[in-house]
Amino acid sequence: MPRNAPALDPNPPNLARLRLFIEQLAHLLEQPASEAQQLHAAAPLLAQLVSHDDWLPEAFAQPDPQRYQQFLLHADSRQRFSIVSFVWGPGQRTPVHDHRVWGLIGMLRGAEYSQAFARDADGSLSAAGEPVRLAPGQVEAVSPRIGDIHQVANAYADRVSISIHVYGANIGAVERAVYSLDGSEKPFISGYSNRLLPNLWDLSLEPRP
Repeated sequence: MPRNAPALDPNPPNLARLRLFIEQLAHLLEQPASEAQQLHAAAPLLAQLVSHDDWLPEAFAQPDPQRYQQFLLHADSRQRFSIVSFVWGPGQRTPVHDHRVWGLIGMLRGAEYSQAFARDADGSLSAAGEPVRLAPGQVEAVSPRIGDIHQVANAYADRVSISIHVYGANIGAVERAVYSLDGSEKPFISGYSNRLLPNLWDLSLEPRP
């Protein structure tokens, strides 16, 4: 090993899984297809990624005691899609909010509840159906076309949960809204919790077969 070379982590994250997902998703989005067709084809790719819990770097899996974290893992150079890890501390939840682009949510670790909301005739919001519980390996979709307003919560009051979200834009830069149950909206742009990205492309740091 060259002098001053970084020591290899004995259990490094298997970033090849994330690289493969990025490559597959980028290829899929290059094909002419409707949003419904794209979501149908992309969901199994995300399910495959989140069926393994050996690839997410620890820096992007850290909870915060005050609020959930949204760590950017990858943003497409043309902002066609972004991939983020949502890290939920015990009992943490989002406000009721929307996305305004398509999205896929895959559960990596722990579990979460997603409660959909719909507008009533008077413009207020009410829960639409029962909360959906996502367990590791499961995936659900959101979009303005199929239902875009929901609230998400860690299913556990005593442990961290992590979900991997894929959106059809650079979601940290999209202007969207949080909602009160009376239907009033407050615009927001989420940004990201991290200032650095995972190094996906330096293959020299990965163990050799």
